Amino acid sequence: MIGTIVAAIGLFAATNIDDIVVLTVLFLASARGALPGWKVVAGQYLGFIALVAISSLAAAGLTIVPDEWVGLLGLVPLAIGVYGLIRTLRRRGDDDDDDESSISAGGLLGVAGITIANGADNISLYTPVFRTNPVPDTIVTIIVFLVLVAVWCLVARFVGTSKAVTEALEKIEHWLVPAVFIGLGLYILIESGVIVRLIEVLS
Repeated sequence: MIGTIVAAIGLFAATNIDDIVVLTVLFLASARGALPGWKVVAGQYLGFIALVAISSLAAAGLTIVPDEWVGLLGLVPLAIGVYGLIRTLRRRGDDDDDDESSISAGGLLGVAGITIANGADNISLYTPVFRTNPVPDTIVTIIVFLVLVAVWCLVARFVGTSKAVTEALEKIEHWLVPAVFIGLGLYILIESGVIVRLIEVLS
């Protein structure tokens, strides 16, 4: 049991370290009034549960999305980032600092979509673990994962809502949030090789 818990903690940390950055940016937007904090947490859980469900189904031999096309999920954060950038450009001369001046990340479903897109590569790691582990160990692993999602949210909220952080990023926050999402989307699309596959299909 202890070995399973330790292994689950290591696997989660290794595959979700980049989520801290994304969550911090989301909580930064939340601190500025762009997105309720509960939607960040609920969206993170919704997206992560979807990743676990897909991995479980894949472990059972069912493939929902072919591996070579999973990278298309990068379009989700890319689209949200572009939308936020357009809003920022339209409002750059406006001094109003209300929630309309910041990206809303598409609400709860937008956060869930970002979580799924950012964790799409986790499926390839979780699937063999779920397939080879005994069912009780898999259940323990999933429980540990869900507990650690809360820990990740707490850490990111502490950083993202810290007065020192929000004050330091106040002048660039409107640019930072969409920039992070655009960068994340492009990284997923490029790293997954899906753009090359699309070119090959269309050529």
